[in-house]
Amino acid sequence: MRVIAGEARGRRLRSVPGDVTRPITDRVKEALFNILGERVIGVCVLDLFAGTGSVGIEALSRGARRAVFVEQDGRALRTIRENLLATNLRERAEIIASDVFDYLAHLGPEEQFGFVYVAPPQYKGLWARTLRVLDQKPPLTPQGVVVVQIFPKEYEPLALSHLTLTDRRRYGSTLLCFYEPTSEE
Repeated sequence: MRVIAGEARGRRLRSVPGDVTRPITDRVKEALFNILGERVIGVCVLDLFAGTGSVGIEALSRGARRAVFVEQDGRALRTIRENLLATNLRERAEIIASDVFDYLAHLGPEEQFGFVYVAPPQYKGLWARTLRVLDQKPPLTPQGVVVVQIFPKEYEPLALSHLTLTDRRRYGSTLLCFYEPTSEE
């Protein structure tokens, strides 16, 4: 696992010890950021269920202004800190040691993100639960996007009021679902 592009390009990232996380592969991460393109430049990024921090770190390396990493596992939190130090991106990052749903419940309306990444543990329905919470008051800029990483068999259509599914991309055993603010917002 490595940083693919930008100021920290080529830097190796540590994995979280054990099997508590399922890091995004470099191939899928590269495809994700090719799709996002310049949308990450200058925005704030929210990396939920952050794991290794790989996606938020890639966004920072590619020009995101700030990244917030939300994770509750102690081993993952240590790994995120180590990866941010190894990439020299720590000063633009905020690490929140919290349950994702507690964090979202206390998120103020002034917090707006251009990119929200959701990669929860598989087969627990957490991706849908997270999306429903985000849909209540999307913490997105008008051009913002929420990207969910799930196993393809987990996918189900969701009835959402403020977010719309705009794209789905499958890469082997990984499905990326893109949600954007509903056009009437």
